[in-house]
Amino acid sequence: MEKIELTIPENITVQLDGLDLSVEGPNGKVSKRFHYPGLHISTNENTITLERATENRKTIAMTGTFKSHILNMFHGVTIGWTYELDILYAHFPMQVRVEQTFVVIENFLGERHPRKTKILGDTNVSIDGEKVTVTGPDIEAVGQTAGSIEQLTIIKGKDPRVFQDGIYITKKSIRGEA
Repeated sequence: MEKIELTIPENITVQLDGLDLSVEGPNGKVSKRFHYPGLHISTNENTITLERATENRKTIAMTGTFKSHILNMFHGVTIGWTYELDILYAHFPMQVRVEQTFVVIENFLGERHPRKTKILGDTNVSIDGEKVTVTGPDIEAVGQTAGSIEQLTIIKGKDPRVFQDGIYITKKSIRGEA
């Protein structure tokens, strides 16, 4: 039975309710469900403990996965996650805007109907000229929102050397960087 202890940073509050772990900090709140047979999570005032009941390789691997998820939650609620995307067009100038909980792209390759994708969770999307910035405390929601924006402008049936129009992820934040 091995234990891994993670120290909770000072400006973060952690709450464990059954299988659900909630981490709250200056940038917001992130909740996630942690369940795996043979793996137990517990908290006290300043540490989170991951305990393995068995030593098989899948349980060991899942312990590392849980540890990474928890460290990502700590980073998200203190520093936050950021993805930067560039808007590129050569043929038709596209308009990109945020409309409530959607990102809307108009005039992509001269299309009449706008393309839309949902903004997930507590993610913020800001558009400044040809730059789109996606930020938030939850790495999964931020990454999925950025990926959905990029996927929205995939061109099929045309030569990709000629039609390079689209919105592309150019930069991602990494855990441990400010």
